[in-house]
Amino acid sequence: MNPHVRNGLLGLLILTSPLAACARPNDAAAPTASAPAVVGSIAQSSAPQIVTGLPDFTRLVEVVGPGVVNITAKTTPKKVRMQNVPPGMGGDDDDMPEFFRRFFGPGFPQPGQSRGGMAMGSGFIISPDGYVLTNRHVVDGADTVTVKLSDKREFKAKVVGSDEQYDVAVLKIDAKDLPSVRIGNSDQLKPGQWAVAIGSPFGLDHSVTAGIISAVGRSTPENGQQYVPFIQTDVAINPGNSGGPLLNTSGEVVGINSQIFSRSGGYMGVSFAIPINLAVSAADQIKKTGKVSRAQLGAYLQELDGDKAKAFGLPDERGALIREVVPGSPAEKAGLQQGDVVRTVNGKSVDSSAELPPLIAAMAPGSKVGLGVWRDGKLRTLDATLGAQDAAMAGGPGNDAEALLGLSLADLDPAQRKQAGGGVQIVDAEGPAAEARLQPGLVITRVGRTPVNSVAEFDKAIAGTKPGSVVMLLVRDPRGRSSYVTVTAGDGSDDEGSDDSN
Repeated sequence: MNPHVRNGLLGLLILTSPLAACARPNDAAAPTASAPAVVGSIAQSSAPQIVTGLPDFTRLVEVVGPGVVNITAKTTPKKVRMQNVPPGMGGDDDDMPEFFRRFFGPGFPQPGQSRGGMAMGSGFIISPDGYVLTNRHVVDGADTVTVKLSDKREFKAKVVGSDEQYDVAVLKIDAKDLPSVRIGNSDQLKPGQWAVAIGSPFGLDHSVTAGIISAVGRSTPENGQQYVPFIQTDVAINPGNSGGPLLNTSGEVVGINSQIFSRSGGYMGVSFAIPINLAVSAADQIKKTGKVSRAQLGAYLQELDGDKAKAFGLPDERGALIREVVPGSPAEKAGLQQGDVVRTVNGKSVDSSAELPPLIAAMAPGSKVGLGVWRDGKLRTLDATLGAQDAAMAGGPGNDAEALLGLSLADLDPAQRKQAGGGVQIVDAEGPAAEARLQPGLVITRVGRTPVNSVAEFDKAIAGTKPGSVVMLLVRDPRGRSSYVTVTAGDGSDDEGSDDSN
């Protein structure tokens, strides 16, 4: 799971008490008829089963288990160049700022130093020639990746490629005739069906847990994955299960275990898996081209509520409200307007704004779709030809420096500027910005110590940012609370320019 959760775990202590047969010398006599031997009574037991009708997953585990692997990713600490950092917060001349030394201690990574260490996760073999599927966050940034099979053989793995939005990574090990898993159809999943997970929680290889499908099509955009319609389960998932398979009762992989909802860092009954149909499509693209291409519509969305639905004359609250249409986008060319509510895509119901981005993104650029749109009290159909995600059309980063940070920004209107006291609003955050937990709606008021009151001023303040640079931003949330956030600039290669709708 998340490396910070893993590294924060101090250890897992397992206490076992072996059973011992203790007997006095006089007890060694042969058992009498009234006291039959224990072994004999077990072997000949014909006691009826008290509990029947429960699922037994032993055969499933025997068949699928050999295709599940343990993954270890090792990373060495790296120094990065600091930029736009307030005095005393750690720059090129500070090996260990006094603030961090006193508060966190000498071993804590400070700004300008990435965290090294070892991450553990799971994965599964998707082809006998050595291709392995796992989560991107399990191997992201690793210097060496090791795959251990169920027969204890270990192989150094090559990361063929990965995709941040889908959190999928494809690995390759140099081996043949490997036991591979069978791929199922995640589109057929329904709440209430049984599900099984096999993985390595806390490093405990090939642990098996079971539960049910709690829901499908869940969205967790706050984690930077607005294009994933997650499978929610109550299958016990813990650190180390990341990247392992979620199985149906036929032993087919229907998802990749990816996230948990937790206030403690451990399992709390809510787990999320990436649908295998989406993951396999991404893996195929990664193997062929090294990246994942997604379609987009080019519109910003807003969630509907009862009052808005009533104001628009809708019969219910289903649909995705169009907040803004990107100029020159497929949405504009199709005739979408502000205030439209998208109710269906190719006849498939859109129940919330969170459902539209993954529906569109899963299609190939150039696909033609029919949109059921509510406007002026009636439903009409608009035809759109989807475009490929790119920064310019998606309202993504406006220049190379913004692209390195993964930010899309907008100027505040006069009312917002008066309320916030200046700054620029985050419209979209992906890549490095998403990893720094920046989100749409937050307002950036300073770059280091430099105030910024427009996108142009922000661009000027971050001019010259290079890959690996750390930029310090002063960010204000909707409650008016400000805090400094560091963003480590990427190389811009993963930024495909998403928006909050697609």
